[in-house]
Amino acid sequence: MMTATSSSLIQRVCSVPLARAVRTRAMAVVSMNLSTTPAPSQALRADSRVLLGLSEPELQQLALDLKQQSYRGKQLHHLIYKRKIKDIQDFSQVPLAFRNELEEAGWKVGRSPIYQSVTAADGTVKLLIKLEDNRLIETVGIPVKDEKGVMRLTACVSSQVGCPLRCSFCATGKGGFSRNLKMHEIVEQVLAIEEIFNHRVTNVVFMGMGEPMMNLKSVLAAHQCLNKDVQIGQRMITISTVGVPNTIKKLASHKLQSTLAVSLHAPNQKLRETIVPSAKAYPLSALMKDCRDYFVETSRRVSFEYALLAGVNDAVEHAVELAELLHEWGRGYHVNLIPFNPIEGSEYRRPSKKAVQAFAAALESNRVTVSTRQTRGLDADAACGQLRNKFQKSPLPIDSDNLQPEEDVAVAC
Repeated sequence: MMTATSSSLIQRVCSVPLARAVRTRAMAVVSMNLSTTPAPSQALRADSRVLLGLSEPELQQLALDLKQQSYRGKQLHHLIYKRKIKDIQDFSQVPLAFRNELEEAGWKVGRSPIYQSVTAADGTVKLLIKLEDNRLIETVGIPVKDEKGVMRLTACVSSQVGCPLRCSFCATGKGGFSRNLKMHEIVEQVLAIEEIFNHRVTNVVFMGMGEPMMNLKSVLAAHQCLNKDVQIGQRMITISTVGVPNTIKKLASHKLQSTLAVSLHAPNQKLRETIVPSAKAYPLSALMKDCRDYFVETSRRVSFEYALLAGVNDAVEHAVELAELLHEWGRGYHVNLIPFNPIEGSEYRRPSKKAVQAFAAALESNRVTVSTRQTRGLDADAACGQLRNKFQKSPLPIDSDNLQPEEDVAVAC
């Protein structure tokens, strides 16, 4: 499980969506998508010709289906997840005839090219990955060294291309929404970060572009793959949500050992509706009840994300009211404060350091555990969606392979 200290160091370079009003039609779509969430093994079949995302037993069965020995499947697993080979013809450890059979049957690895990379002075790296349909998604690698010099590498991954909730201060929402990500498109973000840093990813946070609960099928399948195949412990994975009706209960039924992070951003219903318009369809009382039930069902503490907006929700009075709300609905909750990450064209402002400290102190004096997220990558289009919006609000041209993206940019503070 991520500690309060480690959580506070993860920069919301990819802010959890706050959300716009979810209209009846949108909620119907969510209900339809989530009403029959298949088991992860079934979800893997959805991308039936993509190797990335298949487990070792499934790859062994594939080898047998193609008249190979089952150990060839084990080799494939190693080549995909450990060696991170991106093209079947580069699987030099397996026979050429087997490689050709895989390609002739329509199989591909399922890895996408990096279109743009930006490196901040603090080492945070934001990637734009170009998907098969020429859409761009963001993923972020956040390196942190502890007091012993051991590096913890967090991958902040996207779950959708854009976000349908169009948060009032979220850059992702301003870039529009295209589609849900497939399971392998989520997993490949982690592999890309490992390649860039030449270091194993230790933590994964679903805090990138999109609302994870609106793509729960793929998120759960990716979660299983990251845990079983990429070998990242469940307690090192965090799934965030602004709150989508009926989905927290559904997530609880899977009894994951991962952390649920709920984007709260306000201590009362009236204020939350102005910041999170979708709260009109999901009242604060219902959200808090679902969080309490989640703890009862899973024995896993819920973490609350709170974006501090200067002059909007950052007063000491708001902190006191927040503490009262949390005590009303349970004990042991943790609040992660996130000073607003400035984005172009937003009316919101980042609060002063003094205001942030006063808010945190008020929570602590009211017996609420709190951490303040350290700002990371502020010089690298840090807010979620900013970098993508520079390059794309619609699919890239079909011949975009011929475009010349900028070279990796090392940006100084």
